[in-house]
Amino acid sequence: MKSAVETLSPTRVRLSIEVTFEELEPHIANAFKSLSERINIPGFRKGKVPTAMVEQRLGRAAILDEAINAALPDFYNRAIREHEVLVIGRPNVDITELVDKEKLSFTVEVDVRPELDLPNFSEMTITVDDVIVADTEVAEQLDGLRARFGTLTTVEKAIEDGDFVTLDLVASVDGAEIDGGTANDISYEVGTNRMIDGLDEALLGLSAGESKSFKAPLVGTAEGELGDIEVTVKAVKHRDLPELDDSFATMASEFETLNELRDDISTRLTRMKTLEQGTHARDLLIAQLIEKVSIPLPAGIIDDEVNEHLEREGRLEDDKHRAEVIDEVTKSLTQEILFDSIVKAEAVQVNETELTEYLVRSAARYQMTPDQFIKEVSDAGQITSIVAEVTRAKALAGVLSRVKVVTTSGKVVDLEALAPRAEEPIADSESGEELESTPAE
Repeated sequence: MKSAVETLSPTRVRLSIEVTFEELEPHIANAFKSLSERINIPGFRKGKVPTAMVEQRLGRAAILDEAINAALPDFYNRAIREHEVLVIGRPNVDITELVDKEKLSFTVEVDVRPELDLPNFSEMTITVDDVIVADTEVAEQLDGLRARFGTLTTVEKAIEDGDFVTLDLVASVDGAEIDGGTANDISYEVGTNRMIDGLDEALLGLSAGESKSFKAPLVGTAEGELGDIEVTVKAVKHRDLPELDDSFATMASEFETLNELRDDISTRLTRMKTLEQGTHARDLLIAQLIEKVSIPLPAGIIDDEVNEHLEREGRLEDDKHRAEVIDEVTKSLTQEILFDSIVKAEAVQVNETELTEYLVRSAARYQMTPDQFIKEVSDAGQITSIVAEVTRAKALAGVLSRVKVVTTSGKVVDLEALAPRAEEPIADSESGEELESTPAE
């Protein structure tokens, strides 16, 4: 097989491929076999029809057409491997010459990943924020921890923000209660705005035993249509928080004094923000590279992906949404081309251990066993995408390690020191739960 590649643009090439009939012969033999199984000739079983009779019945052109259609992908893939062409689009094939029993020539035009002129990463500098833990942040974590140990007391009073209430809700449209529109004995913290739009405003000022109606969008109704919500207050409760002292520190943690607990929370917040410097540095590196490196994009790929996305949603005529999807696809493709160019330039490969570690971590996030997760992604045909994702992440981490990262005050950040440890939550030392504000039970 002879092949040559011609660059038509930074994102498109033309492959010229010529093969002899000797190379095509195995595909011709397979074509005879395949066709013999699909035709009925009296006196012969399917698949046992002689080649001469198959050719006599169907014609030489049909045999060659079957063989060539089956052979093109094979020769095309051999050519792109030979020339190391990074294909990202659908190929357009044109048969340029066919001389029976001599040769077959064809061309393939296809979109490719452009060659990027990447900078010297060792000469790049990225500035991230200094790690500063404010007293208010420590106080916020302490308040969250106090909330975990708070107690609820039923009170006779008008509802205010921060109160806990027990509610009954009834939803209706045009006077008719909707299916599943009744809910009883709901516990809710007023002011969190975590349930129904308008509920918090409706509750303010009510007391136990009182009801109020308001309008809100409901699940299952037409866009823009409002339903009627009637809320009845069954109880009002106030949360009493423990005193913030050494006794609380002993009850809520492994520490004996409040100052020790404060120091521990400050240390954990510092660690978390330090880890965030690495994430911030990575994001800034990507932004700088996109700004500095010329990244040509194949327009055909963007059009195809946008149309496919809109067709799935049934919104091909929605011009406003089309503009949003074009923006999303453009950003995604830009990053993908950039990352893959780094992978190629750095000759990055992932080994089985690295891939396994990624799969195990991902399985844990989805609360699945590794075997279950692997089966799910395999059945969905996503293994190749996952390998690409892991490879890109490894390549980006590799170049980031060569970039100089400093804080706004000029302190050098050692990303290597951050990498081995996973991000830690701000946690209760005794229970292991995150110190965040949650309703008292």
